[in-house]
Amino acid sequence: MSAPLARRLADLPPVDGARIKERAGDFLVEELPLYEPSGEGEHLYLRVVKQDLAHQDLVSVLCAHFGVGPQAIGTAGMKDRCAVTSQTVSVHLPRRPELRSIQDDRIQVLWATWHVNKLRRGHLAGNRFSIRVRGLEPFRAPAVWRGIRALEAHGVPNGFGPQRFGMRSDNHLLGAMLLQDRLGELADLLCGEAMAGTVEGRRASAARARGADAAAAVRAVPPPTRELWLDAWQSAVFNRVLDARIADGTLDRVLPGDVAVKHPNGAMFLVDDAAMAEEGDRAPDARAARFEISATGPLPGPDAMRASGAVAEAERAAIAATGVDPARLERAGTRPSGDRRPLRVRLSNPELESGFDEHGPYVRVAFDLPPGAYATVVLREALGDGLVDASREAARS
Repeated sequence: MSAPLARRLADLPPVDGARIKERAGDFLVEELPLYEPSGEGEHLYLRVVKQDLAHQDLVSVLCAHFGVGPQAIGTAGMKDRCAVTSQTVSVHLPRRPELRSIQDDRIQVLWATWHVNKLRRGHLAGNRFSIRVRGLEPFRAPAVWRGIRALEAHGVPNGFGPQRFGMRSDNHLLGAMLLQDRLGELADLLCGEAMAGTVEGRRASAARARGADAAAAVRAVPPPTRELWLDAWQSAVFNRVLDARIADGTLDRVLPGDVAVKHPNGAMFLVDDAAMAEEGDRAPDARAARFEISATGPLPGPDAMRASGAVAEAERAAIAATGVDPARLERAGTRPSGDRRPLRVRLSNPELESGFDEHGPYVRVAFDLPPGAYATVVLREALGDGLVDASREAARS
Protein backbone atom coordinates (compact mmCIF):
# COMPACT_ATOMS: atom_id res chain seq x y z
CA MET A 1 0.00 0.00 0.00
CA SER A 2 1.70 3.18 -1.18
CA ALA A 3 1.75 6.23 1.07
CA PRO A 4 3.96 9.06 -0.20
CA LEU A 5 2.75 10.85 -3.30
CA ALA A 6 3.57 8.95 -6.47
CA ARG A 7 2.92 11.82 -8.89
CA ARG A 8 4.16 15.35 -9.34
CA LEU A 9 1.88 18.14 -10.46
CA ALA A 10 4.59 20.43 -11.79
CA ASP A 11 5.60 19.70 -15.39
CA LEU A 12 9.22 20.52 -14.66
CA PRO A 13 12.44 18.60 -15.34
CA PRO A 14 14.02 17.18 -12.17
CA VAL A 15 17.00 18.99 -10.67
CA ASP A 16 19.51 16.24 -9.91
CA GLY A 17 21.76 16.11 -6.85
CA ALA A 18 19.60 18.14 -4.45
CA ARG A 19 19.93 17.33 -0.74
CA ILE A 20 18.22 18.79 2.32
CA LYS A 21 18.72 18.48 6.09
CA GLU A 22 22.41 17.68 5.97
CA ARG A 23 22.54 19.74 9.18
CA ALA A 24 19.82 21.22 11.38
CA GLY A 25 20.79 24.81 10.58
CA ASP A 26 19.93 24.30 6.91
CA PHE A 27 16.22 23.82 7.69
CA LEU A 28 14.57 26.71 9.52
CA VAL A 29 10.88 26.75 10.48
CA GLU A 30 9.08 29.66 12.12
CA GLU A 31 5.57 29.01 13.38
CA LEU A 32 3.25 31.94 12.59
CA PRO A 33 0.88 32.46 15.54
CA LEU A 34 -2.87 32.57 15.10
CA TYR A 35 -3.34 34.79 18.16
CA GLU A 36 -1.31 36.42 20.92
CA PRO A 37 -1.56 35.29 24.56
CA SER A 38 -3.51 37.64 26.84
CA GLY A 39 -1.13 37.63 29.81
CA GLU A 40 -3.79 36.08 32.09
CA GLY A 41 -4.89 32.51 32.74
CA GLU A 42 -3.61 29.11 33.88
CA HIS A 43 -1.66 28.16 30.76
CA LEU A 44 1.95 29.27 30.46
CA TYR A 45 2.80 30.07 26.85
CA LEU A 46 6.46 29.68 25.90
CA ARG A 47 8.08 30.69 22.64
CA VAL A 48 10.80 28.12 22.18
CA VAL A 49 13.52 27.54 19.62
CA LYS A 50 14.56 23.90 19.43
CA GLN A 51 17.39 22.40 17.42
CA ASP A 52 17.85 18.77 16.38
CA LEU A 53 15.11 17.67 18.78
CA ALA A 54 12.06 15.52 18.01
CA HIS A 55 8.59 16.68 19.01
CA GLN A 56 8.05 13.93 21.58
CA ASP A 57 11.45 14.67 23.12
CA LEU A 58 10.48 18.33 23.48
CA VAL A 59 7.28 17.28 25.26
CA SER A 60 9.28 14.96 27.55
CA VAL A 61 11.71 17.74 28.50
CA LEU A 62 8.83 20.11 29.31
CA CYS A 63 7.02 17.46 31.37
CA ALA A 64 10.13 16.73 33.42
CA HIS A 65 10.95 20.40 33.91
CA PHE A 66 7.48 21.47 35.06
CA GLY A 67 6.51 18.22 36.78
CA VAL A 68 3.40 17.64 34.64
CA GLY A 69 2.02 14.89 32.43
CA PRO A 70 1.89 15.03 28.62
CA GLN A 71 -1.77 16.05 28.71
CA ALA A 72 -0.73 19.40 30.24
CA ILE A 73 1.39 20.30 27.20
CA GLY A 74 -0.20 22.04 24.23
CA THR A 75 1.30 22.58 20.78
CA ALA A 76 -0.14 23.87 17.53
CA GLY A 77 1.80 21.40 15.41
CA MET A 78 4.70 18.97 15.28
CA LYS A 79 7.97 20.38 13.98
CA ASP A 80 10.83 18.58 12.24
CA ARG A 81 13.60 17.04 14.32
CA CYS A 82 16.52 17.83 12.01
CA ALA A 83 15.82 21.55 11.93
CA VAL A 84 15.95 24.76 13.88
CA THR A 85 12.33 25.54 14.69
CA SER A 86 10.59 28.38 16.48
CA GLN A 87 7.18 27.61 17.93
CA THR A 88 4.82 28.37 20.79
CA VAL A 89 3.95 25.71 23.38
CA SER A 90 1.64 25.87 26.39
CA VAL A 91 1.88 24.24 29.81
CA HIS A 92 -1.13 23.98 32.15
CA LEU A 93 0.09 25.30 35.52
CA PRO A 94 -2.95 26.32 37.58
CA ARG A 95 -0.84 26.78 40.74
CA ARG A 96 1.54 29.26 39.10
CA PRO A 97 4.88 27.84 40.32
CA GLU A 98 8.10 29.81 40.44
CA LEU A 99 9.57 29.63 36.94
CA ARG A 100 13.06 28.28 36.34
CA SER A 101 15.24 28.21 33.22
CA ILE A 102 15.08 25.02 31.15
CA GLN A 103 18.49 23.38 31.33
CA ASP A 104 18.75 21.80 27.91
CA ASP A 105 21.12 23.06 25.21
CA ARG A 106 18.70 22.02 22.47
CA ILE A 107 15.97 24.39 23.71
CA GLN A 108 16.00 28.18 24.01
CA VAL A 109 13.05 30.07 25.50
CA LEU A 110 12.50 33.49 23.88
CA TRP A 111 9.58 34.64 26.02
CA ALA A 112 6.95 33.38 28.45
CA THR A 113 3.50 34.68 29.39
CA TRP A 114 0.06 33.41 30.40
CA HIS A 115 -3.14 32.67 28.52
CA VAL A 116 -6.63 31.35 29.28
CA ASN A 117 -6.66 28.27 27.04
CA LYS A 118 -4.44 25.37 26.09
CA LEU A 119 -2.69 25.65 22.74
CA ARG A 120 -4.21 23.00 20.48
CA ARG A 121 -3.38 21.39 17.19
CA GLY A 122 -4.10 23.78 14.34
CA HIS A 123 -3.88 26.95 16.48
CA LEU A 124 -1.45 28.61 14.07
CA ALA A 125 -1.71 30.83 11.02
CA GLY A 126 0.94 28.85 9.14
CA ASN A 127 4.67 28.27 8.97
CA ARG A 128 7.53 30.18 7.39
CA PHE A 129 10.26 27.94 5.94
CA SER A 130 13.82 28.88 5.01
CA ILE A 131 15.74 25.93 3.56
CA ARG A 132 19.25 25.63 2.20
CA VAL A 133 19.37 22.99 -0.53
CA ARG A 134 22.81 21.42 -0.88
CA GLY A 135 24.33 19.56 -3.81
CA LEU A 136 23.33 22.31 -6.24
CA GLU A 137 25.60 24.80 -7.90
CA PRO A 138 24.30 28.37 -7.66
CA PHE A 139 23.74 28.54 -11.43
CA ARG A 140 20.90 26.02 -10.95
CA ALA A 141 18.92 28.61 -8.94
CA PRO A 142 16.81 29.88 -11.91
CA ALA A 143 15.40 26.38 -12.51
CA VAL A 144 14.43 26.08 -8.85
CA TRP A 145 12.85 29.54 -8.93
CA ARG A 146 10.70 28.62 -11.94
CA GLY A 147 9.33 25.68 -9.99
CA ILE A 148 8.58 27.75 -6.90
CA ARG A 149 6.85 30.47 -8.92
CA ALA A 150 4.72 27.88 -10.75
CA LEU A 151 3.56 26.54 -7.39
CA GLU A 152 2.82 30.07 -6.19
CA ALA A 153 0.60 30.62 -9.25
CA HIS A 154 -1.26 27.31 -9.34
CA GLY A 155 -1.11 25.97 -5.79
CA VAL A 156 0.75 23.18 -4.03
CA PRO A 157 -0.63 19.62 -3.92
CA ASN A 158 -1.41 19.33 -0.21
CA GLY A 159 0.01 15.85 0.19
CA PHE A 160 1.55 14.36 3.30
CA GLY A 161 5.33 14.12 3.14
CA PRO A 162 7.38 11.01 3.93
CA GLN A 163 7.99 12.09 7.53
CA ARG A 164 4.28 11.49 8.18
CA PHE A 165 4.83 7.76 7.67
CA GLY A 166 7.75 7.26 10.03
CA MET A 167 11.40 6.45 9.55
CA ARG A 168 10.51 2.97 8.22
CA SER A 169 7.74 4.40 6.01
CA ASP A 170 5.28 1.89 7.46
CA ASN A 171 3.19 3.77 10.03
CA HIS A 172 0.18 3.67 7.69
CA LEU A 173 0.52 -0.11 7.39
CA LEU A 174 0.45 -0.46 11.18
CA GLY A 175 -2.61 1.78 11.28
CA ALA A 176 -4.36 -0.42 8.70
CA MET A 177 -3.63 -3.49 10.83
CA LEU A 178 -5.25 -1.81 13.82
CA LEU A 179 -8.35 -0.94 11.83
CA GLN A 180 -8.57 -4.47 10.42
CA ASP A 181 -8.19 -6.00 13.92
CA ARG A 182 -5.15 -7.95 12.71
CA LEU A 183 -3.77 -7.83 16.25
CA GLY A 184 -1.92 -11.14 16.15
CA GLU A 185 -0.02 -10.13 13.02
CA LEU A 186 0.60 -6.66 14.43
CA ALA A 187 1.92 -8.03 17.73
CA ASP A 188 4.26 -10.41 15.89
CA LEU A 189 5.59 -7.50 13.83
CA LEU A 190 6.14 -5.33 16.89
CA CYS A 191 8.01 -8.13 18.66
CA GLY A 192 10.04 -9.06 15.60
CA GLU A 193 13.60 -8.21 14.64
CA ALA A 194 12.67 -5.26 12.42
CA MET A 195 11.24 -3.28 15.37
CA ALA A 196 13.44 -4.65 18.16
CA GLY A 197 15.17 -1.32 18.75
CA THR A 198 12.05 0.85 18.80
CA VAL A 199 10.12 2.02 21.85
CA GLU A 200 6.94 0.35 20.59
CA GLY A 201 8.81 -2.89 19.91
CA ARG A 202 10.31 -2.94 23.39
CA ARG A 203 6.94 -2.23 25.03
CA ALA A 204 5.16 -4.98 23.09
CA SER A 205 7.98 -7.49 23.65
CA ALA A 206 8.00 -6.81 27.40
CA ALA A 207 4.25 -7.39 27.53
CA ARG A 208 4.58 -10.64 25.61
CA ALA A 209 7.35 -11.76 28.00
CA ARG A 210 4.89 -11.26 30.87
CA GLY A 211 2.44 -13.60 29.16
CA ALA A 212 0.20 -10.99 27.52
CA ASP A 213 -1.90 -11.98 24.53
CA ALA A 214 -1.68 -10.18 21.18
CA ALA A 215 -4.26 -7.52 22.05
CA ALA A 216 -2.52 -6.68 25.33
CA ALA A 217 0.87 -6.54 23.61
CA VAL A 218 -0.50 -4.00 21.12
CA ARG A 219 -2.12 -2.00 23.93
CA ALA A 220 1.31 -1.83 25.63
CA VAL A 221 2.34 0.57 22.88
CA PRO A 222 1.73 4.15 24.15
CA PRO A 223 -1.65 5.50 22.94
CA PRO A 224 -0.05 8.55 21.20
CA THR A 225 1.99 6.16 19.04
CA ARG A 226 -1.09 4.16 18.07
CA GLU A 227 -2.83 7.44 17.23
CA LEU A 228 0.08 8.32 14.94
CA TRP A 229 -0.42 5.01 13.12
CA LEU A 230 -4.08 5.82 12.53
CA ASP A 231 -3.20 9.36 11.42
CA ALA A 232 -0.68 7.91 8.97
CA TRP A 233 -3.31 5.52 7.57
CA GLN A 234 -5.67 8.45 7.01
CA SER A 235 -2.81 10.31 5.33
CA ALA A 236 -2.15 7.38 2.98
CA VAL A 237 -5.80 7.37 1.90
CA PHE A 238 -5.69 11.13 1.33
CA ASN A 239 -2.51 10.85 -0.75
CA ARG A 240 -4.12 8.12 -2.86
CA VAL A 241 -7.12 10.38 -3.59
CA LEU A 242 -4.81 13.31 -4.31
CA ASP A 243 -2.71 11.22 -6.71
CA ALA A 244 -5.84 10.34 -8.66
CA ARG A 245 -6.89 14.00 -8.95
CA ILE A 246 -3.43 14.96 -10.18
CA ALA A 247 -3.53 12.12 -12.71
CA ASP A 248 -6.91 13.12 -14.17
CA GLY A 249 -6.11 16.84 -14.22
CA THR A 250 -8.82 17.91 -11.77
CA LEU A 251 -6.72 19.09 -8.83
CA ASP A 252 -7.54 22.75 -9.51
CA ARG A 253 -11.21 22.07 -10.29
CA VAL A 254 -14.31 21.42 -8.20
CA LEU A 255 -16.42 18.46 -9.32
CA PRO A 256 -20.08 17.60 -8.66
CA GLY A 257 -20.19 15.78 -5.33
CA ASP A 258 -16.97 17.32 -4.02
CA VAL A 259 -16.77 18.78 -0.54
CA ALA A 260 -15.18 22.17 -1.20
CA VAL A 261 -13.41 24.43 1.26
CA LYS A 262 -13.51 28.22 1.31
CA HIS A 263 -9.89 29.26 1.72
CA PRO A 264 -10.56 32.56 3.51
CA ASN A 265 -12.36 30.97 6.47
CA GLY A 266 -12.04 27.17 6.17
CA ALA A 267 -15.80 26.59 5.86
CA MET A 268 -16.78 23.52 3.85
CA PHE A 269 -19.82 22.84 1.69
CA LEU A 270 -21.10 20.07 -0.56
CA VAL A 271 -20.96 20.92 -4.26
CA ASP A 272 -24.49 19.82 -5.04
CA ASP A 273 -26.68 20.48 -8.09
CA ALA A 274 -27.53 23.98 -6.87
CA ALA A 275 -23.87 24.90 -6.49
CA MET A 276 -23.00 23.47 -9.92
CA ALA A 277 -25.84 25.50 -11.47
CA GLU A 278 -24.22 28.79 -10.45
CA GLU A 279 -22.90 30.82 -13.41
CA GLY A 280 -20.37 33.56 -14.05
CA ASP A 281 -18.18 34.57 -11.14
CA ARG A 282 -20.16 32.30 -8.79
CA ALA A 283 -19.55 29.15 -10.82
CA PRO A 284 -17.45 26.63 -8.85
CA ASP A 285 -14.67 26.45 -11.45
CA ALA A 286 -14.49 30.25 -11.60
CA ARG A 287 -14.17 30.43 -7.82
CA ALA A 288 -11.54 27.69 -7.90
CA ALA A 289 -9.59 29.54 -10.60
CA ARG A 290 -9.43 32.57 -8.26
CA PHE A 291 -8.23 30.22 -5.48
CA GLU A 292 -11.31 31.20 -3.48
CA ILE A 293 -12.27 27.53 -3.07
CA SER A 294 -10.69 24.12 -3.58
CA ALA A 295 -11.84 20.53 -3.46
CA THR A 296 -10.99 18.53 -0.35
CA GLY A 297 -9.96 14.94 0.22
CA PRO A 298 -10.87 12.59 3.07
CA LEU A 299 -9.15 11.85 6.34
CA PRO A 300 -11.62 9.01 6.83
CA GLY A 301 -13.76 8.71 9.93
CA PRO A 302 -17.38 9.13 11.04
CA ASP A 303 -17.06 12.87 11.71
CA ALA A 304 -15.71 13.69 8.25
CA MET A 305 -18.15 15.50 5.96
CA ARG A 306 -19.05 13.11 3.14
CA ALA A 307 -18.79 13.67 -0.58
CA SER A 308 -21.47 12.34 -2.92
CA GLY A 309 -21.82 10.66 -6.30
CA ALA A 310 -18.73 9.64 -8.23
CA VAL A 311 -16.42 11.54 -5.86
CA ALA A 312 -17.72 9.56 -2.88
CA GLU A 313 -17.30 6.29 -4.79
CA ALA A 314 -13.68 7.16 -5.58
CA GLU A 315 -13.00 7.98 -1.93
CA ARG A 316 -14.53 4.73 -0.71
CA ALA A 317 -12.43 2.85 -3.28
CA ALA A 318 -9.29 4.54 -1.93
CA ILE A 319 -10.18 3.33 1.58
CA ALA A 320 -10.95 -0.20 0.36
CA ALA A 321 -7.61 -0.33 -1.47
CA THR A 322 -5.88 -0.21 1.93
CA GLY A 323 -7.77 -3.35 3.03
CA VAL A 324 -10.09 -1.47 5.40
CA ASP A 325 -13.87 -1.78 5.11
CA PRO A 326 -15.20 1.75 4.38
CA ALA A 327 -18.36 0.99 6.38
CA ARG A 328 -16.24 0.64 9.52
CA LEU A 329 -15.25 4.30 9.23
CA GLU A 330 -18.87 5.45 9.12
CA ARG A 331 -19.99 4.15 12.53
CA ALA A 332 -20.37 6.90 15.12
CA GLY A 333 -17.88 6.86 17.96
CA THR A 334 -15.19 4.88 16.14
CA ARG A 335 -11.57 5.93 15.76
CA PRO A 336 -10.19 7.79 13.97
CA SER A 337 -12.86 10.49 14.14
CA GLY A 338 -12.21 11.85 10.65
CA ASP A 339 -11.89 15.19 8.90
CA ARG A 340 -11.27 16.65 5.46
CA ARG A 341 -8.24 18.45 4.04
CA PRO A 342 -7.83 20.77 1.03
CA LEU A 343 -6.32 19.02 -1.98
CA ARG A 344 -4.21 22.11 -2.71
CA VAL A 345 -2.94 25.09 -0.73
CA ARG A 346 -1.42 28.47 -1.39
CA LEU A 347 2.32 29.11 -1.27
CA SER A 348 3.09 32.74 -0.45
CA ASN A 349 6.00 35.13 0.06
CA PRO A 350 8.56 33.08 -1.90
CA GLU A 351 12.23 34.03 -1.85
CA LEU A 352 15.33 32.52 -3.41
CA GLU A 353 19.04 33.16 -3.17
CA SER A 354 22.19 31.22 -3.89
CA GLY A 355 25.70 31.38 -2.56
CA PHE A 356 28.54 29.67 -0.72
CA ASP A 357 29.24 29.18 2.97
CA GLU A 358 31.67 27.13 5.03
CA HIS A 359 29.83 23.96 3.94
CA GLY A 360 29.92 24.71 0.22
CA PRO A 361 27.43 25.96 -2.36
CA TYR A 362 23.71 26.17 -1.66
CA VAL A 363 20.42 27.42 -3.03
CA ARG A 364 18.16 28.85 -0.32
CA VAL A 365 14.41 28.85 -0.80
CA ALA A 366 11.91 30.43 1.59
CA PHE A 367 8.12 30.50 1.56
CA ASP A 368 5.02 30.48 3.77
CA LEU A 369 2.56 27.59 3.92
CA PRO A 370 -0.80 27.17 5.70
CA PRO A 371 -1.07 24.89 8.75
CA GLY A 372 -0.43 21.22 8.06
CA ALA A 373 1.24 21.69 4.66
CA TYR A 374 4.65 20.10 4.08
CA ALA A 375 7.71 22.00 2.87
CA THR A 376 9.18 18.70 1.65
CA VAL A 377 6.25 18.35 -0.76
CA VAL A 378 6.97 21.83 -2.13
CA LEU A 379 10.64 20.96 -2.63
CA ARG A 380 9.80 17.66 -4.30
CA GLU A 381 7.50 19.48 -6.71
CA ALA A 382 10.18 22.06 -7.55
CA LEU A 383 13.21 19.74 -7.58
CA GLY A 384 11.89 16.29 -8.49
CA ASP A 385 12.02 12.79 -7.08
CA GLY A 386 15.80 12.82 -6.83
CA LEU A 387 15.62 15.11 -3.80
CA VAL A 388 17.38 13.41 -0.86
CA ASP A 389 16.54 13.97 2.81
CA ALA A 390 19.96 13.46 4.39
CA SER A 391 18.53 13.18 7.92
CA ARG A 392 16.39 10.16 6.93
CA GLU A 393 19.33 8.55 5.18
CA ALA A 394 21.49 8.98 8.28
CA ALA A 395 18.79 7.55 10.58
CA ARG A 396 18.49 4.41 8.44
CA SER A 397 22.24 3.78 8.30
